[in-house]
Amino acid sequence: MEETWNMNLQNRMASDVATMRWIGGTDGYLQMIDQTLLPMEFREIECRDVETVWEAIKKLRVRGAPAIGIAAAYGVVIALQTGTGNERPDFDQRLTEAATYLAESRPTAVNLFWALDRLQNLAASLPVLSNTDMHTRLLEEAKRIEQEDLEMCHKIGEVGAELLSKGDGVLTHCNAGGLATSGGGTALSVFFEAARQGKEIRVYADETRPLLQGARLTTWELMQRSIPVTLITDSMAGWVMQEQKIQAVVTGADRIAANGDSANKIGTYSVALLARLHEIPFYIAAPSSTFDLSLASGSQIPIEERLPEEITNGFGKQTAPVGVDVYNPAFDVTPAKYISGIITERGLIQPVTTAEVARVLTTDGY
Repeated sequence: MEETWNMNLQNRMASDVATMRWIGGTDGYLQMIDQTLLPMEFREIECRDVETVWEAIKKLRVRGAPAIGIAAAYGVVIALQTGTGNERPDFDQRLTEAATYLAESRPTAVNLFWALDRLQNLAASLPVLSNTDMHTRLLEEAKRIEQEDLEMCHKIGEVGAELLSKGDGVLTHCNAGGLATSGGGTALSVFFEAARQGKEIRVYADETRPLLQGARLTTWELMQRSIPVTLITDSMAGWVMQEQKIQAVVTGADRIAANGDSANKIGTYSVALLARLHEIPFYIAAPSSTFDLSLASGSQIPIEERLPEEITNGFGKQTAPVGVDVYNPAFDVTPAKYISGIITERGLIQPVTTAEVARVLTTDGY
């Protein structure tokens, strides 16, 4: 498994942005791109303690639901390098503490909790394993999560590219590319595959206020792949649709409820409404790990609210009066009725209903 993982990782790094990578064995560390500095500066940071991983997730140095889950899994491995004692109960206690701590970094992206639960469930299933052997198994599982995400991104691209026609203009919001995953991304993997098939699409990227993930990250990734991209502000999307430059919308998601309601970066709901008004298909691209089937609808999805300084003092420049009231939700929820289809590694969910979500997610042999 180790040899296969390393081979696939090398192939990925040769063609995609390596968002993060594990260096060494169980005593190693996590190296990741600091996405807060892109596109003006490319810098990688080393996470050698769990506090650094927590800070990287909280401060959006690593972002995107799949990438957050992968980072958290490796964060657990790092946490278990110290303070585990000699007995297995001490090890398990440290694991619980690390998972609880990392879960507090961001509340909306379900992949974070999914990855942490997966490692905890693995440890619970092997209670007699020694601390050393259990630590090794957890590192293997974290690598497996990363590898599975890489494969899911590829499948999502194949499924989604079938929805696009040659010459289409496609709008996306925020960043759902390689920087948000371990592979080619979710929404952006659709564009990468369409381009590979020679469909000659043009991507329109919303700037994505207030942290400009579309301007800073999506355009950068697409330009790295030589895919035509045009940057617009969020408020231009409706007019660009009215000008008939957009034939489809594809975005990612951070959590999807059982009925298909989808939480994504703030502004996605507005884009979905504009797409419906202009009779343009609106698609969500996300892996099965982003679905939270414990939630019946999007009304139950917790929405992270971030610091007002991200709006009043964005990127260090004050743009609003001191003391002004600020509301800064990081995500909104698009109701399933406005989503034309959800693109997953298991196939296309269409129509987006509770029954169809359940059917596709339980399909075997994909």
